[in-house]
This record gives sequence, structure tokens and C-alpha cells, in this order.
Amino acid sequence: MTANLTSQTSTLKRFTLMVSGEDVIDAGLEQNVPPSGLPQERFLLGDKLPIAPVLLLGQSDLSVNPNDVIACLQPVHFHATRDHLILMAQSQIDLTANESTKLLQTALPFIEEDFGSKVLFQGQRDWFISAGPFASLATHSIDQAHGRNIDWWMPRDTNEAGIAKLWRKLQNEIQMLWHIDPVNEERQQRGYPSINSLWISGIGKLADIQTPQFLKNVKQLYGGHPLLQGLAKYLEIPQENEIDFSRLQNAFAWIDRPDSIWGNLSKALLNQELHEVEIIDFPKGRARHRIFTAKDLYKKSWAFWKKSEPLTWSEIISA
Repeated sequence: MTANLTSQTSTLKRFTLMVSGEDVIDAGLEQNVPPSGLPQERFLLGDKLPIAPVLLLGQSDLSVNPNDVIACLQPVHFHATRDHLILMAQSQIDLTANESTKLLQTALPFIEEDFGSKVLFQGQRDWFISAGPFASLATHSIDQAHGRNIDWWMPRDTNEAGIAKLWRKLQNEIQMLWHIDPVNEERQQRGYPSINSLWISGIGKLADIQTPQFLKNVKQLYGGHPLLQGLAKYLEIPQENEIDFSRLQNAFAWIDRPDSIWGNLSKALLNQELHEVEIIDFPKGRARHRIFTAKDLYKKSWAFWKKSEPLTWSEIISA
């Protein structure tokens, strides 16, 4: 196994696998602010984290002006504990497309008045709008903030004071509207959590994207994350949710269960279908690149007369 040198010749058969990481909370303690973005978000998009316009690209057929500042609005559930509120992940609330449409209809006049523009696109979980007066807010994605006390993860002012306060005012107005909305009455009757707030995140423009250099050599993206779908369209690279193991060369994957494909990747190395597998992960929030070849698949041992055992995925990722 070697440290990664990201240059890649046209004849080298490499497959790149990215493994999601967690932020390092300690990184924000000195400034009393949360760390900006998950490490994989920063790795793929750059430090300005223009997540909203990338998601919009992936979910719609709209032509997005690269200099338009876009915000993503997401109906969410805040779970109340004894002394604070916790943001639930979107996968936990089971919001239907019909419910999303009805909730947006209720909130639309307030949203469009305060943002000063029309909603650009409504997806089932995500709504998109030109950021307008809220363009300077510092925000965090639901992927980063879910399961945590929202007090620390709420939008903050950056270079213009009072914008976060304007957002909280709009957020509170929508919370009151949705509290009495028939959608939530029906959801509670079915035992589902109410949609009791609106989350804003991902504010940015396509012109701010800074993708890693090696993606210029990638011919195929694998994985179903909405961010990857939008990035594929931005880079004009084919994307599929499921991996085609007959087309691994010069491909990049970001999937939920990387351990589930390690056996296939090992086999491809041993059969010379691949020369290298690059694994990108984020220990302590920092990107780490490692290259594995066929000779790196087995444990090193001083007992040379014994057959070496193959490395397991857990051994590789915890190293």
C-alpha cells in the first residue's frame, strides 16, 4: 500500500472509492462555531460548499446560472428533548411528495416575500430558491447537523449583521403555520413525526465549486447520494446508483456500504481487471489517500512459511 499520487496515466486501471467521514467538533471550539461542512462535502465541492446549486442540478432539468446564489430549503422535524431540540434526518420523517407540495403551498407566500423571488424548483425533500437577502448566512447541511442539538447548528451571520435574525423570524412564522396544518394532523394520526420547521442550507453558486483534480480523469461515477448526482451533471460524467463491476476502470464511487464491494474490488485486483484501488477516507476530518494493489491485499507476516490471510475491510479502514 502506498500514499496516493493523484496523477493517473491513461493505461492505469484505477478505481477510486470514497468513504464518508464525520466532522471534528473540536475544530470549531476555538471560534465557538461549528466546523464548516462534512469532510466529504468539502472534498468534493471546496471550502465554499455550494451544496444547494449542485443539488438543484441533480434534481431538475433547469439551466442554472453559475453566478446565481441558490439556497436549499428543507421541511424537517425538530425533536424536543427535556432541554433542547434535535434535528431529525430526512430519512427518518418519511415525507411524501404530496405532503411536501401541500406544506410548500401553505408557506409559499411567506417564503417568496422574504426571499424576494419565486421558488425555482420543488423536490420531494428539497426546495430551491435564489438566496437573495439570505445569501451571506453561514449554514450547515442536514447530513451534518442531524441528530444534534440545533442551537449550535442554526444559521449564523457572517459579514452582515441581522440576517440570521431575519431567517429565524421567517422560520418561526412557518412553524406556526405548519403547527395547525392538516398535513401534520394526518401525519400524527398515522404515528409519523410532524413537519414542524424549515431548514436552510447549502447557500452558494456553481462558480464556487472546486472539485479535486483527479476527477478530471474519472469516466464514471457510482453512488446514489443527491450531491453526487448533481456533481455528475456539473462535470458531465455519467452517474449510476449501482456499481457495474464490468466497468470499474477510471471510476469513482461514493456509496453507503463500501464494505459490501471490497470483495469484488479485491477480486478485480487479483484478476488484473484493475491495477489499483484508491481509498479516500477522512480520519479526524482530514482527507487520506491510499493506493492498494494486488500485493497489498494480504497481511504482512514474519512467518513466511504460512499462507498470508487477506486483509478485511474493517482492518483496512481502521488502519
